[in-house]
Amino acid sequence: MSRTPSFVAQQRLDQGVFLKTSEPEKAGFGNADYRLPPGDHLLNLADSIRAEADPYFDLYGITRHRHLAHGLSSQACCLNFLMPLARRPERLSQVVAKALAIPPPKMLPVEDGPGGRWFVGFEWIGEGDPLGEWPKTGRVTRGANVTSADAVVMFEHDGRPETLLIEWKYTESYGARLQDHVRPDGKLSGNTKRKARYADKAFTPHGPILSDLGLELQDFFWEPFYQLLRQQMLAWRLEHAPGGQRTRVLHISPHANLALHAVTSPAFRKRGYSDAFDAFKAVLVDEADGVPRFESVYSEDLFGPMATATPNDPWAAYLLRRYDFLSAARPPQH
Repeated sequence: MSRTPSFVAQQRLDQGVFLKTSEPEKAGFGNADYRLPPGDHLLNLADSIRAEADPYFDLYGITRHRHLAHGLSSQACCLNFLMPLARRPERLSQVVAKALAIPPPKMLPVEDGPGGRWFVGFEWIGEGDPLGEWPKTGRVTRGANVTSADAVVMFEHDGRPETLLIEWKYTESYGARLQDHVRPDGKLSGNTKRKARYADKAFTPHGPILSDLGLELQDFFWEPFYQLLRQQMLAWRLEHAPGGQRTRVLHISPHANLALHAVTSPAFRKRGYSDAFDAFKAVLVDEADGVPRFESVYSEDLFGPMATATPNDPWAAYLLRRYDFLSAARPPQH
């Protein structure tokens, strides 16, 4: 009896076919059809953003992921979906409206980019070292060694400005607990450092996690909970900084990637949760304005109908051609 390939296995096959078709002379690095030579990472991006991606990253000193030339790169996937909308605020507004179930908002520019003002920023870390992570000397690097959102958009809704931090997932899945490690000077780092850095920033009234549930910081030392916590703390700090504005986190991932939803932390499993993102949302403080600060949506739901409704849009056409899970039938519910 044949078995249906896992999401990751299927994406290896699909991305191999796509890259072998679109870049036949380059695909096949390391004997894998879904890989390109590291120096050819731009060929892993949509045609419409190849001329702008490197200049944008260089402008802000943003770190490129080591596997940006890999067909299953989450960073490349995020860029392919969102960077083409950086100078298309009307289209971007439709995406935000769908994701947050609000009327199409007025998009606000985030920062300068190639060709003018951009309405999407990438590897966003905020301003002013909100989590006390930035190096005391030297320059902070977006996308490396500090908490960052894969993307950020800003908009006006109900007469007030808002910030939306976006966490992007593609083929990731998790399991093992984060580990301590011994530095060359003999001191413990890893979880020891995490406790020292975030213990006073995670729980109410100084952070986004309810403090009366019996949870401890180390209960979040399993991915994806650790990433979720850091991004939510970043959002909380940005919102509560002087002059801050409502800041939400939007988690986007394929419904087909069932493994990503595994409840990896024993403390959350004991609470009876079967979905990591439902579990995380349940431990967040209820905001006084009644607006949730964390939302999790499926890539298929957010982009699939919009892309299939406008197949002549080059942005949509590329997504449908490359990521056919957007229009595929959903697998059984986990």
